[in-house]
Amino acid sequence: MFSTTRRRVLDGLNRRYIYGRLPLLHTIIFMIEMAATARLAAKFNSYYAEKPVLTTMVTNAILGGVADTVAQLITAFRARTGVRRGDDFIAIEIHDLEKEKPPAVGELGHAKHTPPPFDFERLIRFMSYGFFMAPIQFQWFGFLSRTFPLAKKNPTFSALKRVACDQLLFAPFGLVCFFSYMTIAEGGGKRALTRKFQDVYLPTLKANFVLWPAVQVLNFRVVPIQFQIPFVSSVGIAWTAYLSLTNSAEEE
Repeated sequence: MFSTTRRRVLDGLNRRYIYGRLPLLHTIIFMIEMAATARLAAKFNSYYAEKPVLTTMVTNAILGGVADTVAQLITAFRARTGVRRGDDFIAIEIHDLEKEKPPAVGELGHAKHTPPPFDFERLIRFMSYGFFMAPIQFQWFGFLSRTFPLAKKNPTFSALKRVACDQLLFAPFGLVCFFSYMTIAEGGGKRALTRKFQDVYLPTLKANFVLWPAVQVLNFRVVPIQFQIPFVSSVGIAWTAYLSLTNSAEEE
């Protein structure tokens, strides 16, 4: 009974749009995540002082969720704006009148063009990946800080050493972890994992080298160490959204 009611509520929210473009359910989830982010940001220093690793894990999880929600919003928005206005109106009206019997694939443009519903399992995968990856990042950033301390005379050179080490060693490793985790969490086996790496790993790594060196120079040179992972995660909202779109596109 409860699951049926919940399904009906979610189905109803998935069919509602703000200004005919933004899916209501996606937007609600995004606002909840942003409220959680604001709450965490307000008390980050006190949380970090008591439990730095756990605070980093929770921060990564929330920001990973924000990133995937943004990616799902983009996907839904693209699908929604691809529907012609006339077809869109008819599809909604028919669907409301015949909830028990939705149109067949391609009929009146309904199943063919309707944006996908919000994928909660995918959201959980991204949040859990950020959560479990955070301790590794925490140790890695500590290692870089100890190995390449910022010299008073030329701190930029030390920061560049950190960036070079980070991009040549951790970036390829991080992408291996990401695609492996996502593929396995989606139920894929060895064949799916091999295909994923053949199709998207190198293009994604190249995109990484375009964005992250400049970000990490600023991060290692200016940002205090306790804020470095949150800073990366914040900038990484756009990056993780890109990864989410890349990963989901490969599934399709």
